[in-house]
Amino acid sequence: MPTDTIIEVRNAYIYHATNLILSNISFEIERGEFVYLIGKVGSGKSSLIKTLNAELRLMRGEAWVAGYKLDHIKEQHVPYMRRKIGVVFQDFQLLDDRNVYDNFIFVLRATGCTDKHEMERRIANALKKVNLTHKSFKMPHQLSGGEQQRVVIARALLNEPDIILADEPTGNLDPETSVEIMEVLHEINGNDRTVLMATHNYSLLRQFPHRILKCENGGLLEINAPSTEIDLSLLD
Repeated sequence: MPTDTIIEVRNAYIYHATNLILSNISFEIERGEFVYLIGKVGSGKSSLIKTLNAELRLMRGEAWVAGYKLDHIKEQHVPYMRRKIGVVFQDFQLLDDRNVYDNFIFVLRATGCTDKHEMERRIANALKKVNLTHKSFKMPHQLSGGEQQRVVIARALLNEPDIILADEPTGNLDPETSVEIMEVLHEINGNDRTVLMATHNYSLLRQFPHRILKCENGGLLEINAPSTEIDLSLLD
């Protein structure tokens, strides 16, 4: 994999359990790129993201993510690879029985960080990036949907990853809050982090134009036109 390519997939077949979802797909994403992943519900977006995070095993084809070869990765190396990847979920997946700070402490300990001063530094930096420094001791239910998604983004930044995989991060948010979340992701991307974002919110594609990959009919294709010029009705 070239040093400027951070994700590369070659002739890969994406399975969910025993079900074949995507066939013979190939694509590359460069370091620092922002790429959209679109397609209908059930077209394979989430399965592809889970495969890139080694949550689903790549059983056919080749793939490299942040320097790790997914089709040959050993189980003991998966946690180290995941430290280079931050995942942003649509449904937040915050622990409701503890505040934001303790949610972050749980993640850091689970990923091998034990130094108290280092944990404090990472938490402060992550919250600062999403402008939520003053919310660290709030419980998740005390936050708005937009604030909870900012917390999820901050959580994804705790291990200072090279890649952000965002799976429908604006799916449960109103249009105004969706734009705010996109602005946060753009700022993160501006710091040379790669962002791959699955979305069905096609209006964002024009407001924030980037390269587009589309899951369709069991395959993956690239839409070779600026998203500002695309007839959004053609994306369905």
